[in-house]
Amino acid sequence: MSTELSKRVLMDEEAPNRATAIINGKSSNILNWDDVRYPWAYTKYKVMLSNFWTPFEINMSKDIKQFPQLSEVEQESFLKIIGLLALLDSVQSDYASKVADYLTDSSLNALMIILAQQEVIHNHSYSYVLSSIVSKQKQDEVFEYWRTEPTLRKRNEFVTNGYKAFAESPSVDNLLKSIIYDVILEGLFFYSGFAFFYNLARNQKMVASSTMINYINRDEQIHVGLFEKIYKEILAENPEANTPELEKFAIDTFREAAELEIEWGREVIGNKINGITMPELEQYIKFMANKRCNQIGHSRQVFPDVPNQNPLRWIIAYQEVDLGKTDFFEQKSRQYTKTSDSNGFDEL
Repeated sequence: MSTELSKRVLMDEEAPNRATAIINGKSSNILNWDDVRYPWAYTKYKVMLSNFWTPFEINMSKDIKQFPQLSEVEQESFLKIIGLLALLDSVQSDYASKVADYLTDSSLNALMIILAQQEVIHNHSYSYVLSSIVSKQKQDEVFEYWRTEPTLRKRNEFVTNGYKAFAESPSVDNLLKSIIYDVILEGLFFYSGFAFFYNLARNQKMVASSTMINYINRDEQIHVGLFEKIYKEILAENPEANTPELEKFAIDTFREAAELEIEWGREVIGNKINGITMPELEQYIKFMANKRCNQIGHSRQVFPDVPNQNPLRWIIAYQEVDLGKTDFFEQKSRQYTKTSDSNGFDEL
């Protein structure tokens, strides 16, 4: 299917405030949260606002002292993973704005703007961490890893090329495929890196950096849930786009993405980080590929032989925060939004 997408107009006096469709519809572009097409959008809006944070909240003093004490392998993995995250979150801000251009519904456009702003904060957080623990020269080097590290470059191009197809030829089919790439980026490609940081934290290493990663992880969960909703609404309103070819594309793309993430995991974690074995990490990545593919409405058969159970059960504790608790990283007392199905959290 190659139906072209129409950009949302700045203002349409003849159209209703409530959008007539998620894409290629009519809307005045006046946002009234009490008169939107998708009631779930307001719930997402409230959750995204309640999750607001900035890097300045994190006290890096202990990490500054600890980083030189990490093993050479841990330091190298730490910096490579930060380099990966910096590139992908930089791309996300631009991608969200491009998607927003074609969402007729003004409430969804607003959510894309908030999402893009959160990605800017994520990207700033990587600069904040690096400026705390390494020299400016090393920081600049890390931000060039996306050009100089072959494995990193290959997996980054996998996503960015998927985005480019939509940016250069905005059609319904390319938008749907780009959302699959987005879910891969935010719901799969970060996950070996998250595991690395959480493993450091459970060994009382680089706890401040891992706290920041926890905040980012929480945001990414919400973003995946938002794009899941958008993807399913597009298919519900454009059933002709829900083809066997799209199902096959989703399964094949998640499988290729998982293999790239496993290859990356071997490079930065392998069997050289105490607390994470490569077989466990590989099963975890495959488990997440099955989970994310199914989350957007497709089959879990990306890796049919992988059990539907998280092989890294200890990671779940790093998401289970509750109202009013001092978080497990012991950084400071912080009010968290209670996790639930409605706010996009799910089992890691």
